[in-house]
Amino acid sequence: MFQTSIRRLLMTTVLVLPVSAVAQDVALILGNERYEQLDRVSRADDLLGAVSRLEALGFEVASRANGRADVVKDLAAAFQVQADDADRLVVALSGHFVTDGTRTWLLTAEATEPDLFSVDDVALSLDSVLRILAARPGKAVLLMGAAEPDDLDMDDSGLRAGVGDMDIPQGVTVLRTTPSIAASTLSGLLTEPEATIGLQLAANPSMFTSGYLPADWILMPSEVIVETPEPTPNGPSEADLNAEAALWDRTTGEDSVQAYRNYVAQYPTGRFVNDAEAQIEAILAEPNRSARLSEETLNLNRAARREIQSNLTLLNYNTRGVDGIFGPGSRGAILNWQQSNGFPQSSYLTRDQINLLDAQASRRQAEIEAEEARVRAQAEARDRSYWTETGGVGDEAGYRAYLARFPEGLFSGIAKARLGEIEDRRRTAAEAQDRAAWSIADSIDSVAGYQEYLAAYPRGVFADQANARIAEMNVPQVSNAQIARARVEEGNLRLSGIRAQLLELRLRDMGLDPGRLDGVIDDNTRRAIAAYQDSQGLTPTGYVDQATAVGLMTGSVSITVPGR
Repeated sequence: MFQTSIRRLLMTTVLVLPVSAVAQDVALILGNERYEQLDRVSRADDLLGAVSRLEALGFEVASRANGRADVVKDLAAAFQVQADDADRLVVALSGHFVTDGTRTWLLTAEATEPDLFSVDDVALSLDSVLRILAARPGKAVLLMGAAEPDDLDMDDSGLRAGVGDMDIPQGVTVLRTTPSIAASTLSGLLTEPEATIGLQLAANPSMFTSGYLPADWILMPSEVIVETPEPTPNGPSEADLNAEAALWDRTTGEDSVQAYRNYVAQYPTGRFVNDAEAQIEAILAEPNRSARLSEETLNLNRAARREIQSNLTLLNYNTRGVDGIFGPGSRGAILNWQQSNGFPQSSYLTRDQINLLDAQASRRQAEIEAEEARVRAQAEARDRSYWTETGGVGDEAGYRAYLARFPEGLFSGIAKARLGEIEDRRRTAAEAQDRAAWSIADSIDSVAGYQEYLAAYPRGVFADQANARIAEMNVPQVSNAQIARARVEEGNLRLSGIRAQLLELRLRDMGLDPGRLDGVIDDNTRRAIAAYQDSQGLTPTGYVDQATAVGLMTGSVSITVPGR
């Protein structure tokens, strides 16, 4: 609904009248609920319910519901002129918003789904609005009631639905919420005289606030003196202007070709003639407009639209996605369905058509389920027949043949369990044979016996033990007499203290582990000496005899060998 004060009517009609020298508060209110091509934004035009409240507070109000681009930009231009001498500035916008990430626009009534290069032709720039508001820091507010972003399909446009990250001037307050909450806020808390509202706005979980918002912020005055405008000497009277505005409200409410023609006939030079003619042209240019408006009255939510898309897809009408958004793909699918069922091809649905579509989809779903049941029954019959000829015989070959054909078949669990039992019996028998062969090898206790076991069972249970025993038997045997002689020879070398420590260092440098380098020849040192002797083909006694000492003399150990 279009509402206005007398001063705003004069200002937006002529735009050349002088602005009062006395500072006055100014407001711009735009609520776009009914879009010509886009989804309706519920309660977006409720913003205009606050016009009279703002006028009572002394605001000069420029407002419009469902305005096209030319009218909206005229109102914005008038707001800019009045803002130069204003004290407080309020801008309230509600409808579809789009953004490129940093810039944001409010789409006007004739917008479709613009791209980066066409958006300025069918939208109001919020960057421009913020520049105007920047002139009154601490007394300027932008209130937005944004539609759900999912209501617009902006693919490949360079834009996305919603409000972007705006560069808010210092001292400007920005509030963003839903259309209904925006309307109630404008008619309530935001226009409460002399109210401290900063803390309440910031604490509202449904309100996104940014910019200037101190806790003790007071926007509205406690008392307003409204300037009475001088009558226009040669223009229409106040009564005439009010009568024209009332007729225009009724005309936009009916929103038909005949209603707009009646307005033009009664006011051929009226201030809304251009709007009326544009609306007539738009209505005539949209052959399925009545069907579109009829579908809009159904108030289909996103879930209902998804169900319709699913039903169309089930009936082989390609909607190009099931996302709850009626884009070109969904409209094309609806049109093809209407053609197949003898309905007018509008691409917009009635309640009866939705019910029929749902019934057809339910029947098709039942047919699909019945066909799936029939196919399953046939598959089960083949499965059972094959089992009778293979696994039903009860041998390993039959079980394996069945699983090769039906790895997840009706009897696959039985076949796998039976094969497991066969494998268990085979494994038990193999282990018994393994143990018997080991028993024989262990009783013989010879290298040949253990090697014969390993040849038969290379990965047998006792393979590690057989290899260990073979290694033990292949170790050179040292007699007690040899050890005694080596001990005597070592005693003659007088290895103690620094000499013993040098011996340990030498062994360590050769990659052997003599234990701690403490000059004490202990068990670790003996094992290292024996390892060295074995690597050199010497008798591994673990004692430094004359042959071992000679070998070690090439290193850093200085050992005096008697007789050398």
